[in-house]
Amino acid sequence: MNLQGVIIKGYSGFYYVWDGTYQWECSLRGKYRVKKQKFLPGDRVYLTIIDEDKKKAVIEKVIPRKTELIRPAIANVEQVIIVMAYKDPEPDLWLLDRLLLMAQQRNVKPIICFNKADLLTAEQRKTLIDCYVKTGFPVIPTSTKREWGLETLREFLAESISVFAGPSGVGKSSLLNAIEKGVSLKTGEISTKLSRGKHTTRHVELIHLTGGGLLADTPGFSNVFLPEDLTRESLIKYYPDFWEYQDLCKYKRCLHRDEPDCAVRKATERGIIDMGRYERYLAILEEVIANERRY
Repeated sequence: MNLQGVIIKGYSGFYYVWDGTYQWECSLRGKYRVKKQKFLPGDRVYLTIIDEDKKKAVIEKVIPRKTELIRPAIANVEQVIIVMAYKDPEPDLWLLDRLLLMAQQRNVKPIICFNKADLLTAEQRKTLIDCYVKTGFPVIPTSTKREWGLETLREFLAESISVFAGPSGVGKSSLLNAIEKGVSLKTGEISTKLSRGKHTTRHVELIHLTGGGLLADTPGFSNVFLPEDLTRESLIKYYPDFWEYQDLCKYKRCLHRDEPDCAVRKATERGIIDMGRYERYLAILEEVIANERRY
């Protein structure tokens, strides 16, 4: 073992590994075939070089994963860029809140990106930004047409393994094309009949960015199932914008639903916590409670 790298894609029994400078075409040692070892983009591996000139090597060992996403199937993701469009399609805040929950539950840092910012006025954009900046997670308004926010996004992507997530049609592929010149991904069109995007990305592949990071452009999806181990008491852990008021509630195990002297509900009534975000929390809470009864 004389080299370490990251699997960026697998194809026809071969794995392509980026070592920070070069890409290597790798086969597997027989022991992995026998054990049916599962390899994912993002896996960090040790290699033995077979042919230096042709950049061919053999994967000898997989370093234990720090994180693993199921959909998309990718390992060692450090941050997820959750992309929503301001318009065309309208922002799916229900999905956004679920993606924020999923990212935190899997120990992946969420970054919120509101794309197509050129379609709204500054005042209209501010409403969404004000709602989610209270979470403490980065919020980046972007526009590929006006090149707004792209440099900020590049800075967040540098030196990390990142993944795009969000529904189809919000501009994930267009964003990648804009932040990494020379990457030519097919961009999707919005179905005017259904107001939904067409899937344009067919498989997971990590793309080496000139800024030093690795980024996966992933298929759009419209639903995220809640983790089975999520409980009604633990749900609040994934709402950092509620924490300051949670400690002021009368009851330590307050669910912030209908309990007396609930500081979270009072903060919502005063407009400090966004009403829409609070109502989506209640809906997810009801789903969690229903899942608890089912399991």
